[in-house]
Amino acid sequence: MMSAIFANLPALQVILPLLFAPICFLLRKRGAAWLLAFCVSLCTFAVSIALFMQVSAAGPLSYAMGGWDPPWGIEYRVDSFNAPFLVLLSLMFCVTLAFSYKSVEKEIVQPRHALFYSAFMLCVAGLLGIVITGDAFNVFVFLEISSLSSYILISFGKDRRALTAAFQYLIMGTIGATFLLIGIGFIYMMTGTLNMADLAVRLPSVMDTHTVRAAFAFIIVGMSIKVALFPLHVWLPNAYGYAPSAASVFLAATSTKVSLYVLIRFTFTVFGAGFAFGAMPLQPILLVLAVTAVFVGSLSAIFQTNIKHVLAYSSVAQIGYMVIGFALASHAGLSAGILHMFNHAVMKGCLFLVAGCVFYRFRSARIEDFRGLGKTMPWTMGAFVVGGLGLIGMPLTAGFVSKWYLIMAALDHGFVGFLIIAAVLAGSLLAVAYVWRIVEVAYFQAPDEVHENGKEAPFILLVPAWFMALLTLYIGIDPSLVVGAAESAALSLLGSTP
Repeated sequence: MMSAIFANLPALQVILPLLFAPICFLLRKRGAAWLLAFCVSLCTFAVSIALFMQVSAAGPLSYAMGGWDPPWGIEYRVDSFNAPFLVLLSLMFCVTLAFSYKSVEKEIVQPRHALFYSAFMLCVAGLLGIVITGDAFNVFVFLEISSLSSYILISFGKDRRALTAAFQYLIMGTIGATFLLIGIGFIYMMTGTLNMADLAVRLPSVMDTHTVRAAFAFIIVGMSIKVALFPLHVWLPNAYGYAPSAASVFLAATSTKVSLYVLIRFTFTVFGAGFAFGAMPLQPILLVLAVTAVFVGSLSAIFQTNIKHVLAYSSVAQIGYMVIGFALASHAGLSAGILHMFNHAVMKGCLFLVAGCVFYRFRSARIEDFRGLGKTMPWTMGAFVVGGLGLIGMPLTAGFVSKWYLIMAALDHGFVGFLIIAAVLAGSLLAVAYVWRIVEVAYFQAPDEVHENGKEAPFILLVPAWFMALLTLYIGIDPSLVVGAAESAALSLLGSTP
């Protein structure tokens, strides 16, 4: 029995949330939908840990769906690159659901709870499927599952502008997915296969064609929309800003990282670094856009009045750091970019959890609502300070580790590298400005009557927030696990040569 379960772990990783999502929708009793979703999240996390350990011990794992061997059948493939992402996704699944019990109760009317948790599990299933599948068309299928459910999650926000945000995301997301599908169609037309490993073998013989070049361009642009890379980021601030707190936490920590995962996977595994950074002018384009994203995102965050919008524009800047590492196309740069994907998920998850705690107490997340919270909600603001220091890149935090590795990677690229280092340092200084704005209001301004009578967030909300805060500190103190995972991922993408 146990051997059969372990043999089918890749399928279970996706099937568990996908199977129980419609069952969750049928549960109308108060708390039943949450309990089922939380149990599924624990099982999903256990499966991801088991897969990570198997890959670490025995190397890449291939699973043929329905017994049809690839490339004829659909393959689920777990390797050093995607195994850590499966762990990250399932971990955020658990953390967000632990937070959502009280948060959703406050922000969403009770009859819609079952629908919220059902859509949430579909979103998780889609993201897990994107990461684990070895089939290019299935990437599109799972991308649509996650996107459609994300639109629903965002539309649950209490502010009517949540509907506009969901619609804007739907338009941009549909354009991105269409571009991806066109690109996949072109490479299928040229090779007759959709299996990524098989594509990597067949594409070199037809690389020097306009069709393959067009396919590459469509995929890069389509996934850049999903990544929210400047200037294609317009959907992100409102999507994160007006979604329910639980949805904001999960999407901010995972959605853009999975899209960047797809971008990296297609670039290095399917097309190959030689084509992407040699035959095509990908590197200068990405570096310019990524550096611009650092400045535009950080400057925009400084002038926001809502904490969620501050964090959303901060994500635009942080995505810039990730793309810089990816665009360097070296082992050190790719390792730094992947490392920042993990670390940013932890830090931004922590900060959005704090925003959810404040929203729970005051039904608002405006910066002015933070007046005096250092006194009335010390535990909540303590978690914010830790996450904020991580965004800045202070030593002993996760943000410092990934920015340090990014700076070390940039040193190998001459004058361009020094420009990148200057951009990273300038972005960190701008992060000080928008984080300090909130710290100043919370600790150096007196609370008004409403905030003076405020209380600390419930324990069940503080536990997930402080778990992520402590994880931010732990990675900053002992980064060996995440650094090792990022370096192994980079090696698997580039081959055995750093």
